[in-house]
Amino acid sequence: MAAFALATSITPGPVNIVALSAGARYGLRASLRHVTGATVGFAGLLLLIGLGMHELLMRVPFLTRALEWAGVAFLLYVAYRLATDDGRIGSPNASRGPSLMVGATMQWLNPKAWLASVAGMGLYAASGETALVWQFAAIYLVVCYVSIACWAWAGASLRHALREPSRVRFVNRTMALVLAGSAVWLVLA
Repeated sequence: MAAFALATSITPGPVNIVALSAGARYGLRASLRHVTGATVGFAGLLLLIGLGMHELLMRVPFLTRALEWAGVAFLLYVAYRLATDDGRIGSPNASRGPSLMVGATMQWLNPKAWLASVAGMGLYAASGETALVWQFAAIYLVVCYVSIACWAWAGASLRHALREPSRVRFVNRTMALVLAGSAVWLVLA
């Protein structure tokens, strides 16, 4: 369970890209709100999937499609925000960083999170045994937090190299392109 949680949490994805960018832009401490929100959001999603939400989505396919399109729209919105950021680390909002709610919302609209939740529950708690669902969610809570925090820490470690707003803009726009590209890939897939 822990190895699966690590493999799916540490690999690049929209939440990790935002954590990296937030770490570089706002520092580690301010980025931890995003890390916490994303972790709690994912653990909640995992629990609901494990406790039967996947059955509802299988019975009402329209909900799945609506979630996919909401996810694409949200990824494009986050990419837009990154692309239009001015790159000034010392600006008045520099200490804020992404909120807890943005982190949680990103997970709920993140196709990678949905796939990890459904696949993980299918592998480790397919019997629907409540104790296994809660155990898996508890393991994921720890592993997911550490994984996303590593991305935020990596971004914060780059801060010294990103003193120039033009460099921050370059990193943010690169991350925005990656996010937008993943959103387009989801539409075409």
